[in-house]
Amino acid sequence: MRLLHTSDWHLGRSLHGTDLLVEQEAVLSGLAEVVAAEGVDAVLVAGDVYDRAVPSADATAVLDRVLTRLRAAGAAVVLTPGNHDSARRLGFASGLLAVSGVHVRAATPLLDEPVLLADEHGDVAVYGLPYLEPDIARHELGLVEGRSHEAVLGAAMDRVRADLFLRPGTRSVVLAHAFVGGGLPSDSERDICVGGVDLVPAAVFDGVDYVALGHLHRPQTLSPRVRYSGSPLAYSFGEAGHHKQAWLVDLDAGGLAEVRAVPLPAPRRLAVLTGELDTLLSDPAHAGMAAHFVSVRLTDPVRPVDPMRKLQARFPHCVHLEWAGSGAVADGRSYAERLAGRTDVQVAGEFVQHVRGREPSEAERELLGRALLTAGREEAAR
Repeated sequence: MRLLHTSDWHLGRSLHGTDLLVEQEAVLSGLAEVVAAEGVDAVLVAGDVYDRAVPSADATAVLDRVLTRLRAAGAAVVLTPGNHDSARRLGFASGLLAVSGVHVRAATPLLDEPVLLADEHGDVAVYGLPYLEPDIARHELGLVEGRSHEAVLGAAMDRVRADLFLRPGTRSVVLAHAFVGGGLPSDSERDICVGGVDLVPAAVFDGVDYVALGHLHRPQTLSPRVRYSGSPLAYSFGEAGHHKQAWLVDLDAGGLAEVRAVPLPAPRRLAVLTGELDTLLSDPAHAGMAAHFVSVRLTDPVRPVDPMRKLQARFPHCVHLEWAGSGAVADGRSYAERLAGRTDVQVAGEFVQHVRGREPSEAERELLGRALLTAGREEAAR
């Protein structure tokens, strides 16, 4: 049995306001090529299929096309909701979808009912655990003691092991969306901490052959049988330079046989540039970044005028900009202290200096004075 472990598709996610659906569909549609080339029997999606509980029509259309391509390539699909998804919405028409080979496991009370896949060695039981919000799941699972992720996942896994006990010789796989001890987070995951108790020990998942984890966005191995696949795309500039992948998981007659990484393409890479505006606009070393998503940290001593427009002329996909010049010095005075004994023109001039890093010129001060005088007259006339 050959499985392809993925997670955290986050369909509908944006990067600093820039839509990523085109890039997401390109990467996820490429999974169908992996399915065909590697003879994959089932694709696993361990949570966060969408980026929000109520996805856009465009995001649902992308999921429809991606699932259709995966099925046409010959793989069944098993997916579960993560903390970004609405389990009830994702689970709509799950019975009908199962007939076509797409298995949505979104109902907490049914998490111990596996998807059964068969090969020449017998059955493989695939258990999909939806994201378990402790305060809700502890009641759905039968008044679990404790309000932590460890408590509810422990109760869920007790149910899984009880079901496996009735299936002697059956190999097993669990999909789960959680923060498991030993995992390293990125800066693009949504916190799932509840009362400071979000960490789950890997031992909770003892007793199964392979655990396909979702939630953390960088691929990592907690043990040979417990792994995060990571997200298929980088969703923050903190992930610039990360190499995205999926896990190809082979099960033989005895259980887990081999796991190897399958690299995923990056339709548009991420780059972080630091320097003064004129240098960034002219340095030939940055010529290859015109097609990248770009984040820029400007170090000009004076805030440049209209820097984003100039940067986007060279880097069309520049989506983030911050100024960290020497003029950007924090003012420790209170608001009242900054206003004490100052005229309106002086206050406005200090604001210009704070924003731009340089005091206004005499001509600019005169312009500010005229503007404030006009504004005062208009206010008095009301």
